[in-house]
Amino acid sequence: MKQESKKGNQISRRGILPILGSTLLVPFLGFGKPIDDNTISEVKEEYQTLLKPDGSIVKVKVNTLKKSKVLKKNISNKALLNWLGRKL
Repeated sequence: MKQESKKGNQISRRGILPILGSTLLVPFLGFGKPIDDNTISEVKEEYQTLLKPDGSIVKVKVNTLKKSKVLKKNISNKALLNWLGRKL
């Protein structure tokens, strides 16, 4: 008859290799990668549509508009047309 080992069910070296190999794949699966709050907030940012002087449309982040500096308030219509490059 066969004698059973006293320690019960032992793990051999061949049994450890698949476990070791799977732990080496963890960085490639992305489990160890921390989640940044900046990447999440960039996805949810809102955009506003504005006109450029040549009449083309540009999408600008709302956050950038809030940080911007106003050079001149309440400009006249004539000054706006001059800025656009159109003559009366």
